[in-house]
Amino acid sequence: MLDIKPLTKDSKYWNETIAFAEDCSWSAGPFLADKMRKNDFLKWERVFAALEDERPIGYCTFCKTDELPEKYGFYPFIGFVFVDEAHRGHRVSEKLIKSVIIYAKELGFDCIYIMSGEKGLYEKYGFEKIGDYETVFGTVDQLFKMAIK
Repeated sequence: MLDIKPLTKDSKYWNETIAFAEDCSWSAGPFLADKMRKNDFLKWERVFAALEDERPIGYCTFCKTDELPEKYGFYPFIGFVFVDEAHRGHRVSEKLIKSVIIYAKELGFDCIYIMSGEKGLYEKYGFEKIGDYETVFGTVDQLFKMAIK
């Protein structure tokens, strides 16, 4: 059974999610693992873990910033969306995103953003492309926005 859990450093699955991120196939995973070890999050920010049989199979973050420079003033962001290859195609990322949106709405946000190089993925979840923006890494990615109703 799939469960989506919002995590903080005191959460039951925090360390398991760090280990999963550290060993995942995506190069950004170890960066998230390090950010989690340092608890480099604002009080309201969360890591969302997708758990199957109490084991992490995916994650994402809900944070004030992502790879877009703060000078643009867009926030909050869904970031670090990753699902283990063996579990792709089962709408895990969609369930992660929906959980983040529910949480964002509870906090009073009226929109949410995501940066991605993927084409056609986030549009099917209701995001609209705002444009292409230079990232903090000097690359260019697409910025998407979703109004929260």
